[in-house]
Amino acid sequence: MPPLACVEAVEAPHSLSHPLSYPSHYGYGYGIGYALPGEGSLPVPAIVSNTNPFLLNANSTAWSTAHSSALYKVDGWGAPYFVVNENGNMAVLPHGSMTLPSEEIDVMKVIKKVVEPKSAGGLGMCAPLMIRFPDVLKHRLEALQKAFDSAIVMHMYESHFQGVYPVKCNQDRYIVENVVEFGKQYCFGLEAGSKPELLLAMACLCKGSSKALLVCNGYKDEEYVSLALLARRMDFNSVIVLEQEEELDVVIAASRKMSVRPVIGVRAKLRTKHAGHFGGTSGEKGKFGLTSVEIVSVVKKLRKEGMLDCLQLLHFHIGSQIPSVSVLNDGVSEAAHIYCELVKMGANMKVIDIGGGLGIDYDGTKSASSDMSVAYDLEEYASAVVEAVRAACAQKGVVHPVLCSESGRALVSHHSLLVFDVVSMQGKKASAATAVAAASGAELDSLPEELVDEYKAVQAYARIGDCQMSQAAAQRMKMKGVALFKEGMLSLEQLAMVDGVCEVTSGQHQAQAEEAPTVCHINLSIFKSMPDYWAIGQLFPVMPIHRLNERPTVQAILSDLTCDSDGKIETFVGEGGRVHSLAMHSWSGDPYYLGMFLGGAYQEALGGLHNLFGAPNVVHVVQSSGPHCFAITRALPGQTSADVLGMMMHEPHIMFDSLKCRIEDSLSLPLPFCLSEHEHDSTLNAIASAFHSLPYLSSNSSTPSSSDVDDEFEDDDDIWTH
Repeated sequence: MPPLACVEAVEAPHSLSHPLSYPSHYGYGYGIGYALPGEGSLPVPAIVSNTNPFLLNANSTAWSTAHSSALYKVDGWGAPYFVVNENGNMAVLPHGSMTLPSEEIDVMKVIKKVVEPKSAGGLGMCAPLMIRFPDVLKHRLEALQKAFDSAIVMHMYESHFQGVYPVKCNQDRYIVENVVEFGKQYCFGLEAGSKPELLLAMACLCKGSSKALLVCNGYKDEEYVSLALLARRMDFNSVIVLEQEEELDVVIAASRKMSVRPVIGVRAKLRTKHAGHFGGTSGEKGKFGLTSVEIVSVVKKLRKEGMLDCLQLLHFHIGSQIPSVSVLNDGVSEAAHIYCELVKMGANMKVIDIGGGLGIDYDGTKSASSDMSVAYDLEEYASAVVEAVRAACAQKGVVHPVLCSESGRALVSHHSLLVFDVVSMQGKKASAATAVAAASGAELDSLPEELVDEYKAVQAYARIGDCQMSQAAAQRMKMKGVALFKEGMLSLEQLAMVDGVCEVTSGQHQAQAEEAPTVCHINLSIFKSMPDYWAIGQLFPVMPIHRLNERPTVQAILSDLTCDSDGKIETFVGEGGRVHSLAMHSWSGDPYYLGMFLGGAYQEALGGLHNLFGAPNVVHVVQSSGPHCFAITRALPGQTSADVLGMMMHEPHIMFDSLKCRIEDSLSLPLPFCLSEHEHDSTLNAIASAFHSLPYLSSNSSTPSSSDVDDEFEDDDDIWTH
């Protein structure tokens, strides 16, 4: 597939000292005015001005891409991989700050290539869409390695860094294979926390460095331990890390049974911990690890069994998203002293594994006081680790160990971009209510007198600017209208007219009082694609990925496709770290795409099947050195309805056969229930097509026509092979 042309990025003008500093006359609130009632008609109150401070009116200073970049804090959370380009689209810098202008990837051009029909040279796929950028993943891994290599030189550290990728962050086959490929020259390894993850890691490391570490974490039984020992026999550099003291007996018994000398590590339960949600796995009451008493007991037992030389690695974990270098330094220093003491006790120590914790800046604030940010960069993180271990070893006269980290979140978060489209905006509901109220043509004298009186009160209070009393009169009008309708004294058209007026009046007053956001419905399942937002309140950057050279005019919250009131996004990256609505552009029905950034870690593994919405389509995009800036190297279809039904133990083949029998039975029914032969075939093909379609909503352009379906499933026997 031919790659597409690229677009150069645009820099913010130097003369713009603060792109969001606007004149003070953009005050809060709306000015509300109402038309006088016409003769024999019921007019609707109308807004006469809109001076929302966040969404400036069209006559003010021209909007630029620099304004959008500042509004959505792209320079904060996106650097050095995401920018707003001169076309007003989000662009990816696949090589970080080293990316040349000719190498930038315009996300909208990728989407265009993906969603275009195959007849036009596209892939014929639709949103939601996961776009992976392997070049970004490669750059992250190299940047981590470079940061530690530089710190080792700077602090005259006498060993090296050798990282591992914890596959639990994202077990996707191609991600793990890419990590192994990109990290082979650095002896980069993998970490597993379960038996299937260990199998995955073993298979992928067949193409990795023979020196790469295979760290076996997690709770273990005899089968897990035996598999890890088999890996050692197969010449993998596997290390069995004890999470509980009792696991040592299993390791000793299995190693003797299999005649395999194990390499053992212990996970220390540190006193150091950090506050917030992600610090819950650390400290003395953490879920994993051994106390000092238990570590000493392990050493004594290994010495007694003549296996103390097998103890070679110390592992610890301060907690995910370590907020500051000071917390990091405290934890690493504590662990380094434990390492040194193990050396003094006779253990054959070689590696100190600092675990995960290298955080990323989700909200762009670079703050140590938020779970969604960190107050350091890669270089500062690596420098703190190296210096803390060096200092402890120098104090105790211990040889410097190999440094290992399990930095999964920091490796894979940036390289995946989730794109989804808007399917409707609730704001249109108000215009529909306006039409009902204004276009009904009902005359005032057709309403009961008490409703006419209340309507006149609404108008009178509105004319003098008493919005509270106008709203109260509208509510009384609505209550009386409902009561009269229940008594059979009001027609449905008259009730609709009353409700329409009250809805519009209420909406305008609410907008004046609290800037109520529009509800925007999106083609996505939050539970499948952003589970951490729903489960723990994780904040991800979400924003439009095009039209960023236009002024946003709508404040919205996002509501997903699921039949669940929790399926919504109400918190977004913004001023001060987070805001409670998303600035969007007006929507007229044309494709309008939003993106969720920094979601490459954990979301896909944790995502559920609420309402049976499955995984979206996936494409892999790499920077191309040819005349175009990118190429799509892999396109993976998302989970179909048949796929997700199968995951819930349904059998789509049997389901289809049952429905096929039902359709065939209809051939013998009397008219008008009897199907013609053509109707029989088209119905059968439509059901087959439904099984093979993605559960998400599809645009008209991507929905197959009846003739396409007939052609594709012309032979019933081949229905499940297309």
